[in-house]
Amino acid sequence: MSADTALMPIPGTVDPVPVRRDAQPRADGRVELVGMPREAIRDALEKAGLDQRQARLRAKQIWHWIYNRGATDFAMMTDIAKAQQPWLAERFAITRPEVVEAQVSADGTRKWLLRTHDGHDFEMVFIPDADRGTLCVSSQVGCTLNCRFCHTGTMALVRNLDPAEIVGQVMLARDSLGEWPSAPEGRMLTNIVMMGMGEPLYNFDNVRDALRIVMDGDGLGLSKRRITLSTSGVVPMMERAGEEIGVNLAVSLHAVTKEVRDEIVPLNRKYGIDQLLAACAAYPGANNARRITFEYVMLKDKNDSDEDARELVRLIKAYQLPAKVNLIPFNPWAGAAYECSSPERIRAFSNIIFEAGISAPVRTPRGRDIDAACGQLKTAAERKRRSAAA
Repeated sequence: MSADTALMPIPGTVDPVPVRRDAQPRADGRVELVGMPREAIRDALEKAGLDQRQARLRAKQIWHWIYNRGATDFAMMTDIAKAQQPWLAERFAITRPEVVEAQVSADGTRKWLLRTHDGHDFEMVFIPDADRGTLCVSSQVGCTLNCRFCHTGTMALVRNLDPAEIVGQVMLARDSLGEWPSAPEGRMLTNIVMMGMGEPLYNFDNVRDALRIVMDGDGLGLSKRRITLSTSGVVPMMERAGEEIGVNLAVSLHAVTKEVRDEIVPLNRKYGIDQLLAACAAYPGANNARRITFEYVMLKDKNDSDEDARELVRLIKAYQLPAKVNLIPFNPWAGAAYECSSPERIRAFSNIIFEAGISAPVRTPRGRDIDAACGQLKTAAERKRRSAAA
């Protein structure tokens, strides 16, 4: 975590459990290589006793086996001497998050309940479409933003996921889809959205370092144009995200007035709509070819009036934003304070935005039957925790 991030207080209610808990070292004492840049792998090999020349060669070979072949065992690495493989296995690990439960929706959406090596649960989702497959990746165990319409937001934040756990989600999905060796064409997993559990910009360094490996042409090789980072509006980190990561930006807007956004996205009390939209206008790389996406969940009688739609258009035009709006029917969960807008109301809202020349598609809910839809990532993790405690 950078000094800048460490100085930023976390908004909302902070659970008495230490919120910024670091990942614990592996119980077996081995060093995890997944999530390390090449130079760090080389340095780790040198520190373990290899000379500089051999460490450089082995690091290059290991990198290729991890990210191009999907290897999880040094014994698979046929260009490394058999005598050296046990030495490496004793000191280093190449792992994925543990799969606790895997579910498949009637619409083909897949959800995994995953567990870190130190026993914390989180979730990821894969959404297949005819022309693409999108992996929804988590950045934190839990969340601290307390967005009132979001089930994930009702969880306490336990800790940030580290680069190995973020990259590991992509690799686990590749395992499941049978997409090794890595190939740039013909993959089912074509896109990544940092829209799972957590606020990516409150785990900036780890998300950046993980995505650099995902985007590396010799790594997982996914273009930055196929990766979207979603934020609820951590304004001080947005410019850095554009400069240091450079992926597409999505912003969880969800309301156009201070009163309503303060209620449903409490972060708005810290960084208001005007600050947020000014940061969007300054986002490096935003243009008509790479528009900023505004996520807007449709809540009955809360943010779905014609006046709200017209104000949204006004704001986008006032800040001259190259933007599109994703309208998201609210995905219900037990105890939620809101209802979904009617299909007719959503259509009318969308039409006002379209008529102003701004794209406003309505997102088709996916994976609702397995609680994998937008804002629902919590239930499996909570259920498992409760049953374990019973």
